[in-house]
Parts: sequence; C-alpha cells; structure tokens
Amino acid sequence: MFGLHRISFRHLLAVGFLLIPALLAAVSVNGLYTLERLLAESRQGAEQAVADTLNAQRLAERTVSMERAARQYLVLNDQTLLQRFNTAAKEAGEALGALGSTPGLEPLGQAWRTQLQGITEQIGRPAGAGPASAQDLADAFRDLHGTNVRIAEKVQQAGEARNHVLLEQLETARYRLGQQVTVAIALAALLASALAIWLARPIRRMEAAIVALGENRMGQAIEIPGPADMRLLGQRLDWLRLRLSELDEDKARFLRHVSHELKTPLAALREGVALLEEGVAGTMSEAQREVTRILSQNTVALQEQIEALLSFNAAAFEARRLSRKTTDLCALIDKLKEEQRLQWQARRLNVTISPGPVMALVDPDKLGIALGNLLSNAIRFSPMDGTVRIDLSRSANGVCIDIQDAGPGVAAADRGRIFEPFYRGEHQPEGAVRGTGIGLSIVQEYIAAHGGRIVLLDDAPGAHFRIEFSHASEDR
Repeated sequence: MFGLHRISFRHLLAVGFLLIPALLAAVSVNGLYTLERLLAESRQGAEQAVADTLNAQRLAERTVSMERAARQYLVLNDQTLLQRFNTAAKEAGEALGALGSTPGLEPLGQAWRTQLQGITEQIGRPAGAGPASAQDLADAFRDLHGTNVRIAEKVQQAGEARNHVLLEQLETARYRLGQQVTVAIALAALLASALAIWLARPIRRMEAAIVALGENRMGQAIEIPGPADMRLLGQRLDWLRLRLSELDEDKARFLRHVSHELKTPLAALREGVALLEEGVAGTMSEAQREVTRILSQNTVALQEQIEALLSFNAAAFEARRLSRKTTDLCALIDKLKEEQRLQWQARRLNVTISPGPVMALVDPDKLGIALGNLLSNAIRFSPMDGTVRIDLSRSANGVCIDIQDAGPGVAAADRGRIFEPFYRGEHQPEGAVRGTGIGLSIVQEYIAAHGGRIVLLDDAPGAHFRIEFSHASEDR
C-alpha cells in the first residue's frame, strides 16, 4: 500500500466500495455470458433450469452474507450489521420464493424458513436474556447451509428431469462459474479485510487519544497514522491536547495565586476582629459585639472555603500522578474500615465487606483516599444502628465496588450536581458540621485518573455509589 498515506480516508472508502463490486460484477458478467450461450442452444428447456440454478446460488451467497453479518454483529453489536443481516435474509427469502415452482421443494423451503427464524431469534434476543453463543450460531448456520445444499440438489434433480442433455452442459458451466465466484468472493474478502484492517488502525488510535483527553492524560503526544485527513485530524487532536494542558496549568496557577493572595488579607482581618472582640480598641456595645461575632464567623467560613479550594486543586494535580501496583481491594477497604472504627462504632453501625480477595492494578494511596471519603460519608449519613454495605465484584471487563448506606439518600434535585466542587446537598446529618462540598469531587478526580467512573445509583433507601474500573482486574 505504498503511497496510500497520501490519499484521504474518503478516497480509500470510495476505492474499496467500487473495487469490490467491480470484481463481483466481472464474475457476474462472465456467468451471464455462459448462461446466454446455453440458452441459445436450448432456450425453452434451459430457461427454467438456469433461473433455478441462479436462485439457488443466490440463496447460498446470501446465506454466506447473513452468516458473516451475524458473526460480526455478535462481536461488535453494531446495528448496521444487523440491518445488513436482515437485508441479506430478505433477498435470500426472495430467492427461495423464486424456486417455489420446483417440484418437491416445498418441505425444504419450509425447513429453511424455520431455521432462518431460529437464527433471527438468536441474534435478536433481548439484553436480559443474554447474548447468543458463537457455537450455537455456527451450528444453526451449518444446518442452514445443509438445507441450501439439499435445495440445490432438488433443483438439480428437477433440471435433470426437464432436460438431461442441457443439465450436462449446465453442470460444466456451473462448476466453472462456482470456481469464479469462489475466487471472486475470496479476493473481495481479502481486499475488504486488508482495507478494513488498514483503516481501523487510525480509528482505534483516535479513539484511544480521545479517551486519554477525556481522562486528563495529557503527557503523551497524539500521532494518528493512516490517510492524509486522518493524520491531519491527529495533529488537530495533539494541538487540542497542548491547549488543554496549558489551560489546566493556567487554572491551577490562578487558583494557587488567588488562594494564597486571599489568605494574607484574610489573616489580617481575623486578627483585627479578634482584637475588637478582646476589647483592645475599647469597650463595645452589645450591637458592636454582635457585628464582630458575625465578622468572625464569616472570616472562619471564608478561610475554610479557601483551604478547601487549595485541597481540591492539590487533589486534581495529584490525581494525574498515579503509582499503580497490584492491590488487594478487599484488604485495602478492610484497612480503611479499621481506621474509621471509632466513627462507626460511635453510631453503632454494622459495616460489612464482601469476602474474598479482588486484585486490581491501582494506586492504593489515592484510591484509599477516594474510598475513605465514600466510607466516611456513608458513616456520617447513616442512622444509629444502621448498616453500611461494601460489595466487590470482578468480571471479564474489570472491577466493581458498591458502597451503600441506609441514610436519607440524595435528594432528586441534587443528583445532577452531587459531584460538582463545593456543592452541598439538601440532605445533611442533623447536628453535624456542614461540609465543604469537595469530598465527592476529589473522589471523582481520583477515580477518573484510574480510568474508571463513579455513579450514584437510584435504588433507595440510602445513597448507593458504584465505582467501575474497566480492564483493571488481575487474576490471582
């Protein structure tokens, strides 16, 4: 494929879509020429035989197309492939219907339709019923191919009954045509596979680059191989990566600067209020003391907000610097449970952890901070004598951690903003100090840095948070 990197993605698609039909069209034209020669020798007898043979071949070819689309749909779950399967099935049914006048074909036609209905039910079963297995699908198509063979044999027998001489000539032509079709299909499949593989590489690289940008992994330059327009798009994505990095650094620098600049005058303000409260500037009236008390409360609240802003900014920065190692998540959570023993024992809570080791490649310190915040929130919002459940599970796709309490849950109005920095929900524990609203934001930062996600599930009572790490699990 020398020089293909100079061609655009659109041109390559056009070449592929035109070249493959042209190859099949050449075979079809050659087959039509052969059939025309046979029809000229015995038009009346050969006309029906040729039509039946073509329909049988069309049925077999559409069955192959159906099988290819079904196998790809089973892997990729792409609705375009399902539509391709349905189109091929419709065309195969039309081909079968065209063979309906052949004597003795009705039982085979009914069997073919029944087998097709079974295959359609397999690939179209609902999500809750589980996907069809590749072996079941292969067995079903093997039966369908067997029925195709029997239909072709029945057509052949009918042709023999109509004209034995014509059948001998047609058999020779059919064999040659079958070879040509097989070679053409093989070449078309080889060409399509080569183009698909070559074109899929830049798409996968682009997908990985976009995921990296979404997960705030800005350290690696983006370079997309392949056609010219795809490489240009990769350059644009790398430019976007650099701009996002600059903006992120500017934001962090601005937050650090503003926060530190605010702390100095705020400290002076607190000192002044303290001097007023101590009566250094003279005795104050009751109204003046009330004013100084309000000032003191608000300066403390403002200082807490500034400290929270610095903490959140530091957490966002540290989230990009992971030190991953194989970690037993169950042991990590059990350690966090012991560290917060006084808190949950004071509320007489029952904290349960699902048994069994679950290994994952994570940063135990930063993940421990995230899980510790979630456990602390669950303890804080749980009623006396309540239960906090922590469940771990592992699948082929990764690791799942569920943390659920029996508290008041999250108000419906707060669900869309629960992970926003400094946002505090409507439901707060009675008599507790109101939080700063950055705990869940820090949790989300650390989870996203691991390539995972955290969601709030809607299954009251209580708050139910789920953490999902894709492709993070390791077999022990």
